[in-house]
Amino acid sequence: MNYSPLILSLKTATIATLIVFIAGVVLARLISRSSFRGKSMIEAVILLPLVLPPTVVGFGLLYVFGKNGFIGRLLLDWFDFQIVFTWYGVVIAAVVVSFPLMYQSAAAAFQQYDQNIENAAYTMGASKWRVFWTISFPLAWPGLLSGLVLSFARALGEFGATLMIAGYIPNVTDTIPLAIYFAVESGNMEVAKFWVIMIVCLGFSAILWLNWWSKKNMMKHIHK
Repeated sequence: MNYSPLILSLKTATIATLIVFIAGVVLARLISRSSFRGKSMIEAVILLPLVLPPTVVGFGLLYVFGKNGFIGRLLLDWFDFQIVFTWYGVVIAAVVVSFPLMYQSAAAAFQQYDQNIENAAYTMGASKWRVFWTISFPLAWPGLLSGLVLSFARALGEFGATLMIAGYIPNVTDTIPLAIYFAVESGNMEVAKFWVIMIVCLGFSAILWLNWWSKKNMMKHIHK
């Protein structure tokens, strides 16, 4: 059995999750608690991949990063490098489809606690950076962790956009979802069954751990 799809999927999902976590927290902090013209439009664009078919997202990525796309052409002309049909395309697809989940969770997390706590710290001379790390981040952490786990699970299971921009190249872009699809296409049902069981176990474990942690954290607050 070739375990390349498992290694590639875990590697891709981990890197994509780190990217969306940092970007999601920063954007949620800047946007969700601010009021300005066009805010609804910006958030609609951020959350759009949640409602679009993955193949549509993949087509958009192909349009942007393909040889004739704006970014794709620049990368090819300046660095002789292309995103399409590479592992980088797999990561980009995972980032784009999982980012809305992280942003949504982070935005909700930063809005759920009383802002007066932060304001009190500001009046005492604390900097924005210190307030964020000592007050905002710890208070929002349960929601941020939820977004982190959901983003990881979404990145792990990404299929449609990945197939469009990265294709199926053994040992290069063959994530578990792609391995399942092409195993079924070739009639190798035993391999497909193995990878189905594997990804179900991974996804189930992530959600089960998140539920356990949430209940444990809730009980801790109740007993305080």
